[in-house]
Amino acid sequence: MHNLYRMRRLFLSILMASSVLCRAGDAVVLSPDGQLQVTVSDAGGRLYYSATYGGQQVLEPSALGLKTSIGDFTRSLTIVDTKEQTVESRYQMRGTKASQADYQARQVVLNCQNKDQMRFSVTLQVSNHDIAYRYDIPRQKYQKRDMKRVRILAEASSFNLPDGTTTFISPQIGPEKGWEQTKPSYEEVYSADAPMATPSQYGHGYIFPALFHLQGDRETGSSGSSGSSGSSGSSGSSGDLWVLVSETGVGSNYCGSHLSDYQAGSGYTIAYPDPGENNGFGSDFAAIPLPGTTPWRTVTIGALRDIVETTVSYDLVEPRYAPSTNYQPGRYTWSWLIWQDNSINYDDQVRFIDLAAAMGFEYCLVDNWWDTQIGRDRIAELSKYAQSKGVHLLLWYNSNGFANDAPQGPRDCMNTSVAREREMKWMQSIGVKGIKVDFFGGDKQETMRLYEDILSDANRYGLQVVFHGCTIPRGWEKMYPNYVASEAVLASENVFFSEEAAIRQPFDLTLHPFCRNTTASMDWGGIIMNKYLSKDNKSRHTRKTTDIFELASGITMQTSVQCVAMQPNNLGELPQFEIDFLRQLPTTWDETRFIDGYPGRYVVLARRHGSDWYVAGLSAGKQPLTLTLPLPMFTKGETLQCYVDSKKGEPTLTTLKVDKRGQAKVTLQPNGGLILKK
Repeated sequence: MHNLYRMRRLFLSILMASSVLCRAGDAVVLSPDGQLQVTVSDAGGRLYYSATYGGQQVLEPSALGLKTSIGDFTRSLTIVDTKEQTVESRYQMRGTKASQADYQARQVVLNCQNKDQMRFSVTLQVSNHDIAYRYDIPRQKYQKRDMKRVRILAEASSFNLPDGTTTFISPQIGPEKGWEQTKPSYEEVYSADAPMATPSQYGHGYIFPALFHLQGDRETGSSGSSGSSGSSGSSGSSGDLWVLVSETGVGSNYCGSHLSDYQAGSGYTIAYPDPGENNGFGSDFAAIPLPGTTPWRTVTIGALRDIVETTVSYDLVEPRYAPSTNYQPGRYTWSWLIWQDNSINYDDQVRFIDLAAAMGFEYCLVDNWWDTQIGRDRIAELSKYAQSKGVHLLLWYNSNGFANDAPQGPRDCMNTSVAREREMKWMQSIGVKGIKVDFFGGDKQETMRLYEDILSDANRYGLQVVFHGCTIPRGWEKMYPNYVASEAVLASENVFFSEEAAIRQPFDLTLHPFCRNTTASMDWGGIIMNKYLSKDNKSRHTRKTTDIFELASGITMQTSVQCVAMQPNNLGELPQFEIDFLRQLPTTWDETRFIDGYPGRYVVLARRHGSDWYVAGLSAGKQPLTLTLPLPMFTKGETLQCYVDSKKGEPTLTTLKVDKRGQAKVTLQPNGGLILKK
């Protein structure tokens, strides 16, 4: 096997050796399969890149460059020389859409200088479906000084998509907005198929990841009567291409960024944090030592399959430290979602520990106020009780008490190294296995440093970390081995808070596999099994999704520690086959395949755990949706277990045979779901 891999690498090296051309000042880079072509030009003293896929224009000339404290690298630029090489890697990791990935790309480093002879370079990597680039600034003299540091004040980096492109994006909100001034928290509503010229809701642009649909068959799979992955999922279908824009590799080394509003002729530009974020403290630019690099900007191009299956967020980064222990994936119960603050008491938490034990779940999350409503001594007792049941606690924390006015405690335990050292040592001593840290202040470099510090310190004490009220992760599953997931989405708590959010849930969960969840893990915060969003399961508004929709969402949502928001009453209310399914639901996957779907309408994914395949479908439609699904992961003629809704929306467990063509015809009910497995 090793020899075959070496032979493949040699073949790719030979093939890709001719994939970079230089002509008339342009650098032209081809992907390994020759479908994706990127051209970089310094015409007129400015750097631009453009891209075609299968001969179709996917990026019009888009700006490159930086404005820094040691020079303007956006104008009067010249490409001095280029260096080329093949980049290949094979890596394994847990907690993402695939346990193993192979990455091959052609790398070109374009060394440039401005009119003052100040130097910087653009590192460009092109794989079969992904463009990635970053900037490198060497040590050099500026005003006769040997510069060892630099401030990055702004980027010219842009993404200029063809006219007619539609968007699937969420707006960035300004600082200190929302409840107790806790925003921005990446918790705004997504649009679907909106024109690029539509102004952002708050005038602050849009968050990553951002999904775009180029001109083509926008009605594919939307009729509600039939469909197949060959129509919406095939790679390279003429005129029907998708583009996903994001960034990766952001830790304490840089600020997080987002997209500006669209400008005709130039597209979207990289935007830095608002000065008011983090309670106005810290810089709205980045500062790095020299020599230094910026994070990667990424563009994924292709059919929906290529968007959903991309691993580019992880291909480009490396671990920042080794894991201190073998971190365990799993499921957790969570009282707060339905029972809210009053449930944070010793007796109610015992009930949810017992529920986790009855279900074979690994964890129970104790949410805010435990420090005052339970107390540290009794939390230690609770942790001991949980361990006696084969369950471990996860504990909630306020991030720092500085960036906003959120009153929940424990406060001031995560904001300094001294406080974290004391708190995490105590948690380790009582057997706590993870933390959920909430309420951050934005995307400034100072805030990014806080994320990294929490993760690094937590690793020393064997603690996994989930973030809420936070930014999106940017390659963090690979960079930080104890990182689990971030909320960074308008998540399940909002389904509890308002009927409007409950109505929107099917749209959200059929969108996120194509957008939010493509580049990073997402803590949605609960597979909800109550019919009513209340403790008594009889009052307040109803859940709008079917039981099978909820079960299937545990497969379509990506996170290695998954919340199954069952309530104690569910043990006596749910059909036994639903309980049995949740007991064995995996949370880590060795392989992910896109089967069919359209963002915000429906999605069908297949995921493999070991040798077991799970096919899961969700529909946000108002009418039944009949699909003919290709199922190459199963044997022709094989009989599968089929979890599906009846015409009345009631859960059923039946069987379904894969036909002689390797396909199966299924019908998803309105706001319903589907699961196929052996």
